[in-house]
Parts: sequence; C-alpha cells; structure tokens
Amino acid sequence: MGDFDLLLGGLAAAATPENLMFAAIGVLLGTFVGVLPGIGPAMAVALLLPVTFGLEPTQAFIMFAGIYYGGMYGGSTTSILLNTPGESASVMTALEGNKMAKKGRAAQALATAAVGSFVAGTIGTLLVAFFAPPLAKVAVEIGAPSYFAIMVLALVMTTAVLGSSVLRGFVALFLGLTIGLVGLDPNTAQARISLGQDQLIDGLDIVVVAVGIFALGEALWVAAHLRRTPLQIVPVGRPFMGRADWGRSWKPWLRGTALGFPFGAIPAGGAELPTFLSYVTERKLAKGDEFGHGAIEGVAGPEAANNASAAGMFVPMLALGLPVTATASVMLAALQGYGIQPGPQLMTDQADLVWTLLASLLIGNFLLLVLNLPLAPVWARLLRIPRPQLYAGILFFACLGAYATNLDPFDIGLLLVFGLLGLMVRRFGLPVLPLILGVILGPLMEEKLREALSLSDGAWSGLLAEPLGIGVYVLIAVLVVLPPLAKRRAAARGTTPPDLTRPSDPTDPTDPTDRDEERVSR
Repeated sequence: MGDFDLLLGGLAAAATPENLMFAAIGVLLGTFVGVLPGIGPAMAVALLLPVTFGLEPTQAFIMFAGIYYGGMYGGSTTSILLNTPGESASVMTALEGNKMAKKGRAAQALATAAVGSFVAGTIGTLLVAFFAPPLAKVAVEIGAPSYFAIMVLALVMTTAVLGSSVLRGFVALFLGLTIGLVGLDPNTAQARISLGQDQLIDGLDIVVVAVGIFALGEALWVAAHLRRTPLQIVPVGRPFMGRADWGRSWKPWLRGTALGFPFGAIPAGGAELPTFLSYVTERKLAKGDEFGHGAIEGVAGPEAANNASAAGMFVPMLALGLPVTATASVMLAALQGYGIQPGPQLMTDQADLVWTLLASLLIGNFLLLVLNLPLAPVWARLLRIPRPQLYAGILFFACLGAYATNLDPFDIGLLLVFGLLGLMVRRFGLPVLPLILGVILGPLMEEKLREALSLSDGAWSGLLAEPLGIGVYVLIAVLVVLPPLAKRRAAARGTTPPDLTRPSDPTDPTDPTDRDEERVSR
C-alpha cells in the first residue's frame, strides 16, 4: 500500500464526527492560549495532557494537533494587534503586522496570517507524510559547524538590516547575548551572571524576556506618551483581503514555507531563525518602500515560515524520536505515555496511528482556517478598546504568562526588569530584534561552538570542516563587504543609495531622529 493510500486511510479514521469535535476544541483552545501573552502551545499541551489520559490515542493526538496549530496562530494575533508576541516565533510578525493594524489593516494582517498558516501547514504536513525518512537523514547530516555558521549569518544579517545604525544593532545584539549567558556554564556547571539568585541558575526563560521587552516595554512607552498623544480609535478596515493583498501574499507564503520546513526538520532547530530569514528575504525582494510602514509581505512570509517549521518538527520527532521544540517534547512524552516509542520503526510498527496523526494535522489546519478567518474582524476590534484599559489587560495577562511559566513570583520581578529594559531600548532607539535574537540564539550558538571545537580537539579549523559551513561564511563575507563598496561607488558617482537600516516609519518610537525633531519643536 502506497503512502497516499495510507494517508487517505488516516483521513477516513480521523474525519469522524467525534474526532472532528476534538479537533475543533483543540483549535479553539490553542488559539485562545496563543492569544494570551506568554502562554504558548507547549504549555497548553502540557496542561491538557492529564485530561487526555482517558481518551483514545487517536482522539488525544487530534486534539494536540489542533492546540499546536491554534497556538501558533494565536501568537500572531497579539503580535499584530498589540505588538505583543505570544511566543518567540511570533516576534517577526509584530514588525510589520502591528504597523498594518495602526493603519487600519488589522483584518487583512490577521487574514494573511491565517491563510499563510493554512498553506504552510498543509504543505509542511504533506512533506512530512511523504518525505519524512529521507528528510530525517539529511537533517542529521547537518553538523555543529554548519549550524553555528547559519546562526552567525542570522546575527550578521540582523545588524545589517534592522536598526537606525550598525552600531545600535551591535549594542542590542551584545545585550541579548549577555542575557543569554545567564545560568550554568554547560561544561563547568559554574553559575554565570546569576547575581547570587538561585532562580537565575537555570537561566532565563525566553517567554519572560520576550513578553517583558515587547508587552511591558510597549505598555510603559505608551503610558509615558499617553498625555501628549491624543487617544485615537484605530479603524478596523475591510473584513478580508482584497485582490491586491492576495497577489502580494502568495509568493511570500511559498517562500516562507520553503524556508521554514527544513529548519523545523533540523534537530535542535526552531521557528525563530526561519521567520527572521523570511522577513529579511521579503524585505530585500520588496520593490517599494512600504516595509517599515506595514507591508503585508512582512506578515505573510514569517507566518508561513513559522507554521511550516511547526510541521517540520514532526520529521525528527517521528523518524528519530528527537524533539526539537518544547511542544514536541511534550507530545513525545504523550506518545510514550501510550506505550509508543518514536523512531525508525514507528512508521511500520504503528502505521495506523502515525497516518491518523498526520491526517489530523491536515484536519486541524483546515479547521484553523475555517474558524479563524471569519473571526479576523472580531479580533481586530480589540484595537477599539481605549488604550488605558487595553494595556491594563495586556499587563495582567503578561504577568499571568510570566508567572505560569515556572509558577514563581520571581519571574514577575524579572518581567518588570525586562519591561524597563524594553522602555530604555525604545527611548534610545535600539532595535529590539537583535536583542531578542541574541537571547534566543546565544545559548544554542555556544552549544554548537563548543561541540564543533570538541570534535576538532580545540582547533578553530573545525568550524570549516563542512562544505555547507564554508559556503555560509563566504556568504557572510559578501554581505559584510558589499554594502561599504556600494556606498563608495555611490559616493564616487555623487548619489546616495537608499539606507535600509533606518526605520522607515516616522512615528516609530525606535527612531531617535524623530524624537530629536520632537524635542526641537517643543
């Protein structure tokens, strides 16, 4: 029996009325918890794990699939409407999505996120179904030197593309990498930058850092300017995407899917890096100057990359028994709870369950689109809530999310610290993305660097041990050398090339020149 016949059999097993009900419940719960800042799909699955012990394995995993995809989409909702990512993978969506919301195009941003999630999730699930074994072999062959080079490329591109200057980008990146050092040294087990606090020995949770810098920092910034900035009611806009929006979104959906799925399939990968690469790619390919003002491509691409990566994580989990995300770890524990051990023999020993699980991913993805696309204008009406009440609610859920991460009041204090840091970042015009990316990738970069050096007995030449890594370093050199050469040629010709590193939104609080002009006018 071919893979297509097995998938059809899985669809027939999953598409019963009872199973569809569990899928719908999972999608709604996942979207709801994803909307809450700091509470993501991993926590939702973990909280619901005891509830599903009385269910059949098929029903439990259908619900888990709905929660997973719903949580991914819910995180983009707060990113677009409130500039508050529900999880780290939704950070990139906030850059253009929130500006679209401020322009009265919140419904279009939510719609392109929903359709992009459906397109990428469907393609990604089909790729998992038909290409899991060969893709798992390719993913395993990517070693530590190549993965370290890819992360260096991400950091270099961060400082070169975003922020008002390269210097500010490096300052923000240094802050993020420093925050990522907090905790135990992986080799010596010595505490680093723990300030004598036992709660910092295990490191900082990225949810607390991201929610503090984005949600609390945004709320404090708005509160600081609320008196001199008139309260505005943001228009919701048309309910759905127009023809032009569809025309501008379908290519970013496909490019984001192509970027996200391979990174999701890489062990120790994740959605943060492909969403960033998708944003940079769409910004480079953009023909106009709308990026920074609310370009729909900046929402469509990263959202597709996010959901394609979410589908890709099933490749190492099912074929190797190797979870690459927190949610995958919880789902792996659930599989083992039912006496199922993922690995190379899973596709043959438990074929019925595996294909039903993959079919449930397709069903959950479809229900996500059906349920959330009509609700886009309803979610967008959150912007009509007066800002004092709106940001009071954000602060409440931000504190709830920070506390729920470890059930420790100490995390609420950390949330306040990073909220003040977010306020200062906005005040001095530092780009937020290099800071967050440094926190996320810093520990993983250290791990891969140490692994690569240990394989080469401490020789730095070990970083060039793989052809992929060498190619990435060549690309980094090109990206570092070409911009100065372009500026010199432009200066010699008497022209000035457009500066893509400056924030193009004149109302962006991260643009220091805007505040300088404001102080002069006062």
